[in-house]
Amino acid sequence: MRIKFKLNGRKVELDVPPGRRLLDLLREDLGLTGTKEGCGEGECGACAVIVDGKLRLSCLTTAIQVDGKEVLTVEGLARDGKLHPIQEALVETAGLQCGFCTPGFVMAAYALLLENPRPTREEVRAWLSGNLCRCTGYEKIVDAVLLAAEWLRNRDG
Repeated sequence: MRIKFKLNGRKVELDVPPGRRLLDLLREDLGLTGTKEGCGEGECGACAVIVDGKLRLSCLTTAIQVDGKEVLTVEGLARDGKLHPIQEALVETAGLQCGFCTPGFVMAAYALLLENPRPTREEVRAWLSGNLCRCTGYEKIVDAVLLAAEWLRNRDG
């Protein structure tokens, strides 16, 4: 089936077989390996992307489901070689270690801050509860999201 969608701000048009997961399309067909496959069952959040402004797990989304939509991956957040504030905040707070789960946390945090630019610590924890990390614990990740929220509010006025 031929699909068309916008990916990280660019138009994409390609043929995909029925049942092709968005995760596989991104990683294997389009070379965007920032999106990770952790569990393949929607349990870990490593494959999170934004579809039409909403957080989606790309391992549970077929490529056909994004036809006519807008998809944002972790690669699409950086602009002009500069990390997104969420990415910068994770570095600043040492909220990452091995990095495998990081893209999913970044995308989940991005979706949260789109919906709620002033989250509480408890709201961040609840929002990120679908993302698993085996290295850091979660406090520094939560700190990073709160720091990014502050930076974004100050930047955007």
